[in-house]
Amino acid sequence: MTDEIDSATKKYEDAVIKARESFTGRTLTDSQYKEALAIAGIINREIHKSGSFIEKLTDYAHAYARSAKFDAARGETAIRDVYSASFGETMNQTREALMEREKAAVNLPETKAQALNSAESVEGLIKQGQTQPFYRAYDAAATELSNGLGITMVCAKALMKDAFAATHGRELYEHGKQVEE
Repeated sequence: MTDEIDSATKKYEDAVIKARESFTGRTLTDSQYKEALAIAGIINREIHKSGSFIEKLTDYAHAYARSAKFDAARGETAIRDVYSASFGETMNQTREALMEREKAAVNLPETKAQALNSAESVEGLIKQGQTQPFYRAYDAAATELSNGLGITMVCAKALMKDAFAATHGRELYEHGKQVEE
């Protein structure tokens, strides 16, 4: 486990250095660069969550540009460039890769089985240790499924809901709220 953490930390540090040395990264002040890097991370998380990034990118680019005293187009370019240097691909390439994996995985029997296992794990997550509300348990199970399959959380949640309803004849939400009570 420690080796995995060390490897992930090293990979992140290498990406940060690469992004800082990129064409755009070199033109930014230290604080501008760190903000762009943080926003790039937020955009990456949004792509993995929803499969979309345009609205968040636009919103963050405007806010970033206002505080950096340059126009929104330059702010968006800086964020895009830092993202590409940090993650090794463009935002759209990240999105397209997730969509391709979803398309390939959605109808596979093993995907449906994994989705059902994740959906059924929600009950245990609600009950174990300190109790937690349904929405947190559902989110945790969907995060694990989406990471394991390399798909968006939106797709993972849809797969979980469908698999649970097909197997148990009731909605996952209803079941989760009942367990929560």
